[in-house]
Amino acid sequence: MSITVTRIGGRLGADISGIDLKLPIEPGDASDIHDALVEHKVLVFRGQHLDDEQHQRFASLFGELTLAHPTVPSVDGQANVLEVAGGPGARANAWHTDVTFVVAPPKATTLRSLVIPPYGGDTLFSNTAAAYADLPEHLRLLADRLWAEHSNEYDYAEHPQFRSAEVDEYQKVFVSTRYRTAHPVVRVNPDSGVPNLFIGNFVTGIVGLSRTEGRDILRLLQHYVTRPENTLRHKWQVGDIVVWDNRSTQHYAADDYGDLPRKLHRVTVAGDVPVGVNGEKSRILEGDEATHYTPQVQ
Repeated sequence: MSITVTRIGGRLGADISGIDLKLPIEPGDASDIHDALVEHKVLVFRGQHLDDEQHQRFASLFGELTLAHPTVPSVDGQANVLEVAGGPGARANAWHTDVTFVVAPPKATTLRSLVIPPYGGDTLFSNTAAAYADLPEHLRLLADRLWAEHSNEYDYAEHPQFRSAEVDEYQKVFVSTRYRTAHPVVRVNPDSGVPNLFIGNFVTGIVGLSRTEGRDILRLLQHYVTRPENTLRHKWQVGDIVVWDNRSTQHYAADDYGDLPRKLHRVTVAGDVPVGVNGEKSRILEGDEATHYTPQVQ
């Protein structure tokens, strides 16, 4: 069988069929899948039903793997696998790009479904390259010059009604080592050469601006990221595996399934240090290079 790539969204997303990811993948197919990821940014493989070992082998097609997370423990016996479950404090119901608080965030994220609720729990994706292209010229020129501070000191229960002992405990683990990094607000994808907005919920402010000024600018730019035209909504089925280009997307896990169980496993691919449109690279503000988590690309 040959691989078939079928677009599923106007501006991002493709369904990949005609391949069994449980089997070794030929180099030509691996190259086609990588090219499809750069072009479509989100790839959906239905009905694969992989185990952790097969999942990691698939993720390795895109590059060297990171550990599960800089601070959160991995699945037992699987150093590269992070459990994504809908427990207190762990629901990623905010638009974000994965692990942007380190100096070299992941290139790609792969997520595999194990337990899915009968309704709800979809994941939404957005095309941050299209968002940048949508900006009026004056806003693009402004964004090109801005730098944002990203930190893992993110409040997973910023609204008091969601505060609980479990949330507080998860928060302690998440910030057990503090990371603060300055990234360009507009980074260039090294595979496509296309600029995109590199912001999201780990951003705490704009370098050189007050918190109020930074918040207003970020709200304006984020509006373009989450315009419906730039988004794709994935309804999970057990056995799915989805991979997205973490350099040119944001995502959001809808928290609309109450106490129903939801469990997925995540494996991320090591990335490089982001580069802005002027060629300047991201820099560490606090914390180390997280080399225990990801290979440091100089």
